[in-house]
Amino acid sequence: MKIGVLYSRLRVEEKWIFAALHQRGVDFDRLDDRKIHFDLDDPTPWQQYDAVLERSISYARGLYALKTLNAWGIPTVNKAAVAEACGDKIATANALSAAGVPQPATAVAFTPEAALEAIEAMGYPVVLKPVVGSWGRLLAKINDRDAAEAILEHKAVLGSYQHSIFYVQEYIEKPGRDIRALIIGDRVVTAIYRHSPHWITNTARGGAGEVCPLTSELESLCLNAARAVGGGVLAVDVIEHPNKGLLVNEINHTLEFHTAQPTSGIDIAGAIADYVIAVAEEKTNP
Repeated sequence: MKIGVLYSRLRVEEKWIFAALHQRGVDFDRLDDRKIHFDLDDPTPWQQYDAVLERSISYARGLYALKTLNAWGIPTVNKAAVAEACGDKIATANALSAAGVPQPATAVAFTPEAALEAIEAMGYPVVLKPVVGSWGRLLAKINDRDAAEAILEHKAVLGSYQHSIFYVQEYIEKPGRDIRALIIGDRVVTAIYRHSPHWITNTARGGAGEVCPLTSELESLCLNAARAVGGGVLAVDVIEHPNKGLLVNEINHTLEFHTAQPTSGIDIAGAIADYVIAVAEEKTNP
């Protein structure tokens, strides 16, 4: 068996995963996505891998690497279709809606005028998010019409086609926290609260972690959300709505767990390594 791990930067999560694979005696290669290339007419160099774990920071690099590997029949964690469903917030929302998974009220518009109409129909405050993005970047809480008009104009002038896709979500008054649940295969391995005095609770923005009890309601919600996008190794972000209860906010396909692992005491890196090994074994022992 041989496994490849595609990564962009050697973060603590990658170090933990490499250590877990080494402890299990697995032959693996570290594949820096800044240095690799794919000859689309010659998959031979990549056919040595029984599975490839994708850990790229760049959504685009990771997605197109997965698309290429899957086209060649090489198993990946996660699959390209899962990355595509999770990396685009509209695709995620559509998948959750089709599966009947509860989520915040969401609207999509393609012009500033239509976006303003959607915002006012939803009611202030709202949250405006980029369709593709992570770490809580470029999120805007819009409290009134003046702010809406200014931000929508700025986004329209930026020029990128993605900034001209307006993703509007209801603002939810959270209890100073949200929940991140980590799913590996068909189980929720752990969940943490992410506390912050700021309305953005990402740990990348300073949010602090605390163990969150795994209730049957939370587990069922997160597993349904994971199945809606195709399953695998995922992080499901959940908001506690004061009236509607638990709502799925986002799903991350290249999950970070630098806070969740030490907070929970769960060997998340080891669980990921075991899952990738199981995927590789399916190829070697069909």
